[in-house]
Amino acid sequence: MTVRIATFNAENLLSRFDFSGFRNELRQDRVSQLYDFANEAEYRHAEIARAVSLTDDTRQLTALAIAEADADILCLQEVESLDTLHRFEYGYLFKMIGDGYRHKVLIGGNDSRGINLALLAREETLDGARIEVLDVTSHAHLTYEATGLYTPDLHDLAKPHDKVFKRDCLEVDLKIGAKRLTVYVTHFKSMGSPRAGIDGRTWTMPVRVAEARGVRQIIARRFGADGGGKRYVIAGDFNDYAERVVITGDRRNGYHFTPAIEAESAVHVLTADGFAENVVQRRPEMDRWTLYHTRGPEERHLCQLDYLLASPALTRTSRDRLPHIIRAGQPWRTLFPHGQAVDRYPRTGWDRPKASDHCPVAMTFDLV
Repeated sequence: MTVRIATFNAENLLSRFDFSGFRNELRQDRVSQLYDFANEAEYRHAEIARAVSLTDDTRQLTALAIAEADADILCLQEVESLDTLHRFEYGYLFKMIGDGYRHKVLIGGNDSRGINLALLAREETLDGARIEVLDVTSHAHLTYEATGLYTPDLHDLAKPHDKVFKRDCLEVDLKIGAKRLTVYVTHFKSMGSPRAGIDGRTWTMPVRVAEARGVRQIIARRFGADGGGKRYVIAGDFNDYAERVVITGDRRNGYHFTPAIEAESAVHVLTADGFAENVVQRRPEMDRWTLYHTRGPEERHLCQLDYLLASPALTRTSRDRLPHIIRAGQPWRTLFPHGQAVDRYPRTGWDRPKASDHCPVAMTFDLV
C-alpha cells in the first residue's frame, strides 16, 4: 500500500483585493505604477480589473501543477480560507481532476496578510486505501516563552511573548487503510530584505531556526526524541535552503550553474541525527531546486525552499522512491540548468502568469 504526498506554495490563493497600494507605492503592482490615478476610486476600479484579468490564467496554471503532482494528500501554503479553497476547487481544479479532494483542513493562523496553511486529502489513495482525517491541531498559539525557545539572537526580531510560528504548525492525524500517519504543514518566516548591512536571510535566520525547533519539539514531545518509530512528514515552505545553485553569466555568453553549500540553515534542525530525511536530497545535486530567485543579473540562484521531510519509519520502507518536482508552471524567466528544461503549461508568461513562484514537490511512500 502506498500514499502520495505533495506540498505546494500556491502563492496568494486569495479571494479579496488589496487596495493598500494607493497610499503605499511599495505595495502597488508594477503595472499600476505606469499610470496616474485621479483618486482612490479610480485606482480601485483599475486594481480590480488588473487582478481579475491576471487571476484566471494564474489559477488555471496552479490547478495544472496540482493535477500533475497527483497527490493523495496535498499540503498547501498561502491559502486565504476554506471558502477560497472551495471556489478554486470548483472553478479550476475540478476541471483537471474531477471530484478529487473531499477532505479539507484549514485553520486561520498568525500571518498578518491572512495567508494560511491547508491540507487536502482524497477519500481513497490511488491504489484504493481509504483515507480518514482523525484529528487536527493548530499550534499557532505557542509563544517563545511557553516553549522555552527564546534565545538572545532573537532580541532584535521578537519578544518572549511573541508567537513562535509566523503562520502555524498545522498537525493532521490521518488513517490510511489500517496505517496511521501524521502530517505537519508549515510555512516559516520569509527572508525579507537586507537590514543594517546584513542580508535578509541571515538577519531573519534566528526566527526560522526557532520555528524548526518548535516543530521538532512538538513531534518529540508526542512521539519521543527519536520519533518513536512513528510515520510522520513535515511538509511546507521553509523559506530557507541548505544548498543552492548560483547562476552567473548572461544570455550572450551563456549561463553557468555552480552548486554551493550553506553552513547554516533551519533545515538542519529537523534533519540532524536522522530525525527526518529531506527526500529531495535523493535527486542529483543540480536538480533539487524548487524556486528561482533573482534580484537582477548580480543576484541569481536556484534553491530548494519546499520540503517533504519524512520520518525514519517512512523512509526505510521507501528507499527506492524518488520525489518529483513539478516545474512546468515556472515562468519563462526561470533559468534551467542544462538538460532540465521542461515544456511550460499553455499561456505561461515570461514573469506572469505562472502556477506559482514555487514548484510542487511530491513523493510516493510505501506504508508497510
